[in-house]
Amino acid sequence: MNVRFRLRLTGVALATGLSLLACSGTDGRQDTTATSPPVASPTTAPRPSSPPPAPVPAPSGQPSTTPAAPSSPAPGAPSTAAPGPGGGPVTGLGRLQPIWPFTTLGQAQAWQREHRAGGHQPWHLDPEQTALSFTRGYLGFTEIDRVTSRSIGATRARVGVGLSGSEDSGSAAVVHLARYGTGRDAPWVVVGTDDTTFTLTRPAYGSVARSPLTVGGRISGVDESIRIQVRQPSSRAPLGTSCCTPAGGSGQPWSASVSFKGAGDAVLTVVAATGGHIAEVERFTVTAVRTG
Repeated sequence: MNVRFRLRLTGVALATGLSLLACSGTDGRQDTTATSPPVASPTTAPRPSSPPPAPVPAPSGQPSTTPAAPSSPAPGAPSTAAPGPGGGPVTGLGRLQPIWPFTTLGQAQAWQREHRAGGHQPWHLDPEQTALSFTRGYLGFTEIDRVTSRSIGATRARVGVGLSGSEDSGSAAVVHLARYGTGRDAPWVVVGTDDTTFTLTRPAYGSVARSPLTVGGRISGVDESIRIQVRQPSSRAPLGTSCCTPAGGSGQPWSASVSFKGAGDAVLTVVAATGGHIAEVERFTVTAVRTG
């Protein structure tokens, strides 16, 4: 009996020892790697990127970085304007010539000061009104009294003007305008016309003019009679006129000569007009020349 009891005790002890060895690691310590739950590291949400800094506006008087425009106000060649101090455009005319109502940047800035102080002549901010005032008031073509087309951007505009009547009577001219100055209240100025069937290519746009002046271009039409004027904004009457050059055909050249005197403004306007079929002026074209 005693021997069997001792053998049982020895067997129990051996079994207990084997069980303990099965639950231990290689170093004899309990391995908790598989039994301990993984601890998730806290995730930090990505911060939104900071907005890009606002562009620094160019100070007044700093030369514009606007690319130079071509030598004539051709369609589809507007310059890119930079933001101005008031959030508006900084308009550099490049090679475009300010024909009317302002021929220098100083004149445009003087109007801006008066407008800001008392709302003086707000029509300078409207390209359509400026185009009509140029045609009727400055050139004296009072029969042309309506807008026939418009394409208006932030700093450039093209406004068609025509005779009273039906919409299909067409445009007498397409007036090309540009913003001149800085800020949201930079005024519109006329810089030329966009021409198709009646062009004025001589003298060259922006060239220096001397009297007598040879003018010319091409015209399509029948029994046309071309009249020439040389004007400046500071004078009510033309500085010189020439009448009347017969012309006609399809894209045919025309040429005339005009003498003028009394030029004092920086920029002069050379105007060619034709008509006589249904109105005194049915089409016109202008170019800009300088006095020095």
